[in-house]
Amino acid sequence: MTDKAPNTTLADETFMTAEDLKAYTQELERAKLSQELANMDRVDKARAELEKTLRQPVDLTPEKLREITTNLQSKMRLAAQRGETEIMVMRFPNTLCTDKGRAINNAEDGWPDSLTGRPRQAYELWRDHLRPAHYKLKAMIVDWPNGMPGDIGFFLSWA
Repeated sequence: MTDKAPNTTLADETFMTAEDLKAYTQELERAKLSQELANMDRVDKARAELEKTLRQPVDLTPEKLREITTNLQSKMRLAAQRGETEIMVMRFPNTLCTDKGRAINNAEDGWPDSLTGRPRQAYELWRDHLRPAHYKLKAMIVDWPNGMPGDIGFFLSWA
């Protein structure tokens, strides 16, 4: 009697060949890429919708102003409880600036003049209501996709 096992092969119709496995892997990669492209498309559409919304000014009725300031005070109190002295109060695409954020990025004196839509309203709200109460507003680029200026953030501070 020999210790040799019978000669069996795994390469039959129930077991994937190396070529089958390569094709399966390629199909998985194509599906993954297709999903990523679909996700990018959804993100682009959502971003375009956000930009469209932020271009439209809000009707700042006394009620709306009270709602905004109440919400803001709540966020500031929570930040203060955590020992923070600054919060980001708005983030928006740089396309809502007439210069795509160049003046903000370079900290130019007239940077508020480049704002449009709701970011402009947010700046004016700070200028007219919060600055007199000694709050500071800082605007800066908060992300750099592909090394280029991206979204802009408004930061409100109280220290």
